[in-house]
This record gives sequence, C-alpha cells and structure tokens, in this order.
Amino acid sequence: MENPPPSAPERWAAKFFTIWTGQAFSLVGSALVQFALVWWLTQKTGSATILATATLAALLPQIVLGPFAGALVDRWNRRTIMIVADLSIAAATGVLIFLFATGRVQVWHVYVILFLRSLGGAFHSPAMSSSTSLMVPNKHLTRISGLNQVLQGFMSIFAPPLGALLISILPTQSVLAIDIGTAALAVLPLLFVSIPQPPRQMAQANGTAQKTSYWHDLKEGFLYVVKWPGLFGVVLLAMLLNFLLSPASSLLPLLVRQEFHGGAPQLAWVESVFGVGVILGGLALSAWGGFKRRIITCFCGIIGIGIGVILSGLSPAGMFWLLLASNFVLGFAQVFANGPLMAIFQSAVAPDVQGRVFSLIGAGATAMMPLSLLIAGPVSDWLGIRVWYIFGGTICILTTVAALFIPAIMNIEQNRQPTPPSSDPALGA
Repeated sequence: MENPPPSAPERWAAKFFTIWTGQAFSLVGSALVQFALVWWLTQKTGSATILATATLAALLPQIVLGPFAGALVDRWNRRTIMIVADLSIAAATGVLIFLFATGRVQVWHVYVILFLRSLGGAFHSPAMSSSTSLMVPNKHLTRISGLNQVLQGFMSIFAPPLGALLISILPTQSVLAIDIGTAALAVLPLLFVSIPQPPRQMAQANGTAQKTSYWHDLKEGFLYVVKWPGLFGVVLLAMLLNFLLSPASSLLPLLVRQEFHGGAPQLAWVESVFGVGVILGGLALSAWGGFKRRIITCFCGIIGIGIGVILSGLSPAGMFWLLLASNFVLGFAQVFANGPLMAIFQSAVAPDVQGRVFSLIGAGATAMMPLSLLIAGPVSDWLGIRVWYIFGGTICILTTVAALFIPAIMNIEQNRQPTPPSSDPALGA
C-alpha cells in the first residue's frame, strides 16, 4: 500500500516542483482575491452579518459538496480535474472583473462567485493532495508537507499587506485580474507535465478491471474510512480539535482589543509573529522530516498548539510580549501537527480512494468551524474570552494524551486498510 519510490529521484523532483510552483502562484492570486473582496464588502456594507454570510458562502461547497466531489476525483483523470478547476475559478473571477469594471456588481454577486470559487477548490484540493502521493516518494512526503506549511506562512504574512498596497493604487477589478494571470501560471505546467493515475483508473482504462457506479464509489469511500479504526479515530480527533481551536483565531481580534487594550497594529503584530512561527516550523520540518513514526511528530505538534492556546488565554494584560510568544508557539507547532498528518494520509490511504478520503476529512474538519463559532461566541460573551482559550487548549492536550494510549491510532501507519475489493485491478482480469 505504500507508494513505491520513483526509480529516478531527480525526475520526480523536477516534475513535482514544476507543478507545485505554478500552484503556489495561484495561491497568491487567490489570496489577493480574498482580500480584495473582503475589503470591498467591508467598505460597501460595514456589516458583520454580510461578512459572515460571505464566509458561509465560501465554506458550504467544501462541507456539503466536498464528499461528492471526492468520488469524482477518484473516477476522473486528476490532472484534467486540476486544469478544469483552475480555469473555472479563473472564469468566475473574470465574471466578477466585468461586473466591477461596468459598475454593476452587487453583494449577492460576490456571494455567488465565492461559492463557485470554493466549489472549484472542492475538486482541486483533493486532486492535488492525492496526486502528490503518486508523484513524491513516501520518505519525502513529510518534508513536502512542511514546505506547504512554509508557503502558507509566507502567505499569511505578505498577502494582506500586498493586497492593501494594491487596493490603494489600483481599482478592485485590476487586483482581481492578477488572479487570471496566476491561474495561467498554474495551468501551464499541467499541460506539459504528466501525473501518475491510481491503479484502478489505469486498469479500467486498459479494460482489465470492472467499472463501478458513482454511488457505489461514494459509499465505498465512506466505508473505507469507517471500517479502518485508526483512520476513523484520527478523523474524529481532527474534527474535535478543529471544534476546540477554530474560535481561537476568530476571537483573536477581541482578545487583543478587550484584554490587551490594543488596536490594529497590535493585532497585526500577533498575526505576523504567528506567520513567522509557521515559516520557521515549516523550514525545520522540511529539513528534519520528523520522527520515524509520523503520528508521534503530529501529536507533539498538537500538544504544542494546546500549550500556545492556553498561554494566549493566561497572558496578563500588561505582558503583550507573552501573547506574541504564545502565537509564535502556535504557528511553529501547527506545522508539526498538520504536516505529518497529511503525510500519513498520503502514504497510508490507498491511492484509489484518496480523493474520497481527503474530501471527507476536509468536509468534516471544515464543518466544525461554523459549529464551534456558534457555541464559542455566546460562551465567550458569558464567561469571558479567555475561558475558551484555556478550556480549548486544555481539552486539546488531554485528548491528545489519551490518544497516545489507543493502539489503533498509534499504529495507523502500520495497520493500513486494504484496497477496497472493487478497486482491485485483478478483479477484471
């Protein structure tokens, strides 16, 4: 079940990083679009409800439609999916550019475009993640995940000020147009670089394996997760941690303002220090690669996140530097939690079902965000903002420590789930 290492390592590196670089440029364009639209909604309406609705429009496709998209990712050519998704997202942005340029844009237009862009992402993300495991040798997957975290760190630091600068000197439609160019940079390498396909897809294309229905594949992906105790346990743990920790970032502006009596500059410092932590953590993980048992590296990172969240909640009002330090810890530890976890999924999950598994995991984790905010908001108003930080961080650590004593979770990399019977190419032979 483990991905076989390529015969020529230099070949996989050249192909993978050619695609990865194009996708990195595309992320820059997407970040600028996100910033420009949020800023436009803020200036246009000044309504928290409008911003919350926009966020919901961007989350719904990942939550509701993501699992259905994952089944298609496992049935279709993944390179084609990535090309079509990138072009579709760019086309949606193009419509918005026209609306801004002609002065016809309305708030509901932005909602629709955010929904369509997120729908494209629901196909693109699992296609890219599942393609990575087929292009990169297993021993390098954790390092690649660390590199992805570095990219996210740079984005969190530089995308907002870059977006603010561009908005100040260019009209909104010109800022959005950058996304069209970065999408082209993402698609161009995909036109020339081949991506290996899962065994079942290749066997079906050759007529040596039976074809199955879409609904059969959808059910098969769900059962694959549920019947693998280790994977199912990790997914439930990830959902719980997302529920506990998502409000920490959403409540951060209130924590800075109400508890530390700070303003926008102080909030910017906290977010920048977090980004620095992510970058340094990503560089460290890329260089080191983590423990041989990736799950141990992951759990160390989760415990570090819990410590950072608790420190944020306990930092005295007169010790703003401690809040900065706690957020650096958060950013640094986040890399060691997320990077190895993705590498575990990419190396242990059968290639034929990775699209479905990644979509289910993403949908479950994303669904926790609005749910936790609905609960954390009233609780924080009632008991104080610090209470959620202390409670969430503590439960995070205790849950992770408890998971250390669950063999199915600790041995997830060794006790892999077999390829689903209908995915076995030999069936049609």
